Formats: sequence, C-alpha cells, structure tokens
Amino acid sequence: MSWSFKGAAVIVATAVGLGVLSTGTALARPDVGRAAAGPVVTRAALDPSLVAGRGADVGFAEQEAENAATNGAVIGPDRAAYTLPSEASGRTAVKLTPTEYVEFTLPAAANAITVRYSIPDAPEGGGITAPLDVTVNGKSRKTMTLTSQYAWLYNQYPFSNDPNADLLHSDWWITECSCVPDATTPAPVIAKPFRPSHFYDEQRLLLGTTYRAGDTVRLTVPAGSKAAWTVVDLLDSQLVGAPHVRLVAANAVLFGADPTGRRDSADALDRAIAYAKRKHLKVYIPPGTYQVNRHIIVDDVTIEGAGNWYTIIKGREVALAEPAPDGSVHTGVGFYGKDAADGGSKNVHLSGFAIEGDVRERVDTDQVNGIGGAMSDSTIDGLHIRHTKVGLWFDGPMSNVRVTNSIIVDQIADALNFHTGVTNSVVSNNFVRNTGDDGLAMWSEKTANANNTFDHNTVQSPVLANGIAIYGGTDNTVSGNLVADPVREGSAIHVGARFGAEAFAGKLRITDNTTVRAGTLELNWNIGLGAIWFYALDKDIDADVRVTGDRYLDSTYNAIMLVSEYAVKDLYAINGVRFKDVKVDGTGTSVVSARVAGSASFENVDARNVGAVGVNNCGSFNFTPSGSEFALTDLGSNDGGRGTESWLAPWLLPNTITCDDRPPVVTPPAPSAW
Repeated sequence: MSWSFKGAAVIVATAVGLGVLSTGTALARPDVGRAAAGPVVTRAALDPSLVAGRGADVGFAEQEAENAATNGAVIGPDRAAYTLPSEASGRTAVKLTPTEYVEFTLPAAANAITVRYSIPDAPEGGGITAPLDVTVNGKSRKTMTLTSQYAWLYNQYPFSNDPNADLLHSDWWITECSCVPDATTPAPVIAKPFRPSHFYDEQRLLLGTTYRAGDTVRLTVPAGSKAAWTVVDLLDSQLVGAPHVRLVAANAVLFGADPTGRRDSADALDRAIAYAKRKHLKVYIPPGTYQVNRHIIVDDVTIEGAGNWYTIIKGREVALAEPAPDGSVHTGVGFYGKDAADGGSKNVHLSGFAIEGDVRERVDTDQVNGIGGAMSDSTIDGLHIRHTKVGLWFDGPMSNVRVTNSIIVDQIADALNFHTGVTNSVVSNNFVRNTGDDGLAMWSEKTANANNTFDHNTVQSPVLANGIAIYGGTDNTVSGNLVADPVREGSAIHVGARFGAEAFAGKLRITDNTTVRAGTLELNWNIGLGAIWFYALDKDIDADVRVTGDRYLDSTYNAIMLVSEYAVKDLYAINGVRFKDVKVDGTGTSVVSARVAGSASFENVDARNVGAVGVNNCGSFNFTPSGSEFALTDLGSNDGGRGTESWLAPWLLPNTITCDDRPPVVTPPAPSAW
C-alpha cells in the first residue's frame, strides 16, 4: 500500500504492535524489525491511515529506525517499565555499537532532521557526550554531538540522577519486594540502579542543503565513540522554510542581545521589550542562539523569532543564593507572565523561537519552566521547547490563552499544565514527546478550570503518568487527539478526581481521540490500566461525562477502566459516564474493567480482538447478593468481542459480577482498518 506524502510515493508501515504477559514479558510479532524496500512513514509508529484526522498536523515525516536499513540490532518490542524499548516510539528501536549504522530513505524533500536517541549514562551519573555521524548519499558528513546529560533518572519520586543511590523512601511499599523495606526483616536487597528511566533525548540538525525524496540519510556511530552503544528510535525529516524577518520592530540585537550566545542577553531583551511597549512595536529576535539564564517577564508585548529552527533562547539552570518566596531553589530560562496575585499579564504573544533549558533533576517547587505565570488574552504559537521542567505551566486564575503549533519535548515533568482557574483557553495542534509526567494536563487545584479545550494534539511516549489528564473542572473538552505509548503509572487519557482538585461539574466531553499501545501495568496495584481510565480517589465523579467517537488501538490491558482506591472504595463512585460510537481494536484483557461503585452506559461501542471476557466487573469488591456495585446499561449496537460472543452480553447486565482480579493477557493482532 502506498500513499502520497508531499508528492513522494512512500511505503506505509505495517502497524507494529505487541502484547505483554501479566508478568510484563513482551511477545514479539513476526512483522517487527524488517527493513522495508523504501521509505516507511508512520504516525505514532502506525500506518497513518489508522490515525487519519487525529492528532497534530505536523511539518515532518516520522520514520521508525526498525523500519530502516541497518546492520545494528533491533531491540524490543517490550512494554515493561524501565527498559529501553518500552520508552521507544512503537516500543521498538535499533541499537548500534561503534561502526554500525541505520539508514533512512527520505520520503520527501528535506533540509532538516530530528534524531531521537539514547546513549548510556556515566557510571556515577551526570551523563556523557558522544558523536553520531550523519551522511547523505554517502557524503556531506556532519557530526551530531549526542548527550545523556538530560536523560537517565533513577529511583523513587522525585527521582535521582545518581544510579548508585539508595532508596529515596525506604518507608514506602515497593513492588520489587512486595514489602516496605524499613519494616522488613531481613532487609531486602534492592538492585542498583533502581528503576532507571527517561532514557531518550532528541536533537535537531539543519543539513545546509535541500535533499530530494529518495536520498539516503545514514546515521553511523564512529569508531572510538565513548558510548558503548547508541540506540536510535526514529528520524523526523522536514523542509524548513527561510527565516522569518520583521523589519519594523524592536530588533533585540540593536539593544545588545548577542546572537552568538557568548554574552547573556536577558537584560538586552528587557530593554527591547520596554522600548517596544513605549513605541507600540513588536520585538523581533533574529536568527542566533541567545544566552538567557533567568525569567523574562512579559506583559502586553509581542515577541517574534525568525522561526524555532533559527532563533534559540538557551540558558543554564542557576542555583539561587536562598530559596525564593515560592520555594524555588533554581532559576533558568523562561518567559513568564506576572503572578496572578499581582493581576497577571495580558496581551502577550510569543511565536517563532525555541527555548532550551538546562533542567536535569526534578524539584517540584522550582519555577524553571519554558513558559510560566499567568497570561490572559494571549497566544503562544510555533515554539520549540525542550529541557525545561515543564514546557508551559500556567498558574491562574487567567483566561483566554491559545497554545498552538508548538513542539514540546524532553521535559522532566509535564509538557503543559493549566493549573488553577484557567478558563476559556485552547491547546491545539501541538506535538509532545518524552515527558516525565503528564503530557497535557488541566489541574483544578483550589479553583476550577473551565471551558477549556485540548484539541488535535499528538502526545507520544510519556515516561510517567498520562498522555492527557483532566483533574476536576467544569465544561472542558478533549477532542481529536492522538496519544501513544505511555510507559508507567498512567495511560493515554485520564479523568481523575485526585490531587485535591475541585470536583468535576457541568460537562466533560472526550471526543474523537485515538490511543495507541496504551494501558500500562500499574506497579503499585499490579493491575493493568485502561487506555482511558477514570479514577475516583478523593471525590465522586458524577458530572455529565460523555466519551464519543474515540478509538482505542492495541491496548496492552483493557480499553476502558473505571476505578477507585481500595481504601476509599465504599466512599466514592463514578456515575453515569456515557460511551457512544467507540471502536476498540485489540485488548490484552477486557473492553471494560470496573473496580468502583457507580454506572456507565454504552451505545454503538464495537470491539474486536478482545483478549478476555468483555466486561471485568469487580465493582467495589463487596460481592453483594444483588451483584456488583457497578451497573452497565446497554443502549444498543454494542458489537464484537472475542469469537462470536458480544463483549456486552445480556447476562452481564445490569451489574452481574464477572470479576477476575488479574486476568491473563492475550496478545492482540496489530491494528488494521475497521
């Protein structure tokens, strides 16, 4: 099968998938790791036709290394946490040793590439650097300098950079020994490094020449590399346009900004902003790399770069002499609105530049985010943000911010979080990869978020937590998104009454999203989560919640989960969630897993390649004579399952107990057209 990508005929990948046994052992499929005869373009490691119309419309072509020509070793597939394949896109990658290569055939004209990779940590932590040679058509060699300085976290939350560290919380229960180490005699031996994760990083490279479809890009690990191995996950190629020029503007260079990056440009940017506000001009930052090691406070100003490949704002993380009033112990590069307590900022417009931070550890009190503060009536467009703690963390109350067409990668925590009273705002057409916490989140702590929309974003490979998470709030929407490859302690889409969030109220609409290879093993519970999961931990979930038009592809465990914590199982419920026009293609276990009191209805929910009984209904585990405490309502046209049985059989209704606490996992076939 072929399709047209910017005028070039390319081969579409066979959808690559895998199953995971209940022990976490991966089962490989025979279609994994074969090099194709031509360029294989994927989206979230799938045939693009399977996710058409979902996720961000990006300017690059994704090519998985396992589909390219190589003399290296394909690793994976694997979905067990703390492994290199589990954090790779599609759960498979290529491992190279010195002199080995992986070679991609360009599917369309390109002058720029992004390489997602992993190299080893230093023995004592802190990372290493190593070269990777890039040649096109066997010549025009350039060398990328790869680094693991922003990768490799270890241990328990909030994690450590030290692979030799003892347990950070020896008084916590851990799955490795099914015990609390401090309370266990004899004390368990915990292998080090303990729980390594966050293996990958990525780098971009302008090739200097525009190459044609059919040209080959070879990535070779040179002899003598300090890296004993280099894992290449994928290559994104694109045609980057010429730099944007704004002639009538407050040009930051004229106010002393240094495009070579040798001198700090923070004060110069402040001067340019002040002048632009007085003269009612925009601020323009020409091509270059500008050193900025603190927050740039923005209010009522427009700042444009030449494009995020050309204008780079890059800074070091700086330790503060004493903690700031908000608890920060570091500062670093970032564009911040004023605090909401001081009225916040308004009319801020940021576009066309990259923000590169220097965050290598997770300190939750630190304000070392790419974008922060409060910004009402503002726009963020076309940015590229990496190596900050959170790409964009908004502390409301604030209203009417639009975040569009941006790329947020390689974060220690979230890519974006609407925190506390963010209203009437939109996050649309953004691409997120390799976050250390939720990709996109709305957290209604203290004040509800309301009337917000996450629409047509792509979120791939969140190492921890969820692709998209909604914690409380009123009248919010999650629509048209593509979420793939969550790794642990979360899944693709999450609706959570937790973290002290305000209760769900009004409407919550989850519409026309696609999840791929979602549903992780919850290590603390030792059960599999759903591709979409609802969690009533500290409140009921009883708003008007409707899930319509979603597609759940190749779910590792169940597709849909509704759950509460065992300690509060008789206190909180999930009531009246409505599922309609949903398709489930492949589950390791069930279509629905209910582990909570409450109810849900289902209409035109079609399923196939289901690994276990369609409904795993444990309710609140009280096993009353009248049946489960969770009731399911069949509104019709709920077809499919495994074999000839319907996944929502009449004998399951309304609340029959069909509880298998940890059913065996059956590997589904790879997703295909419905």
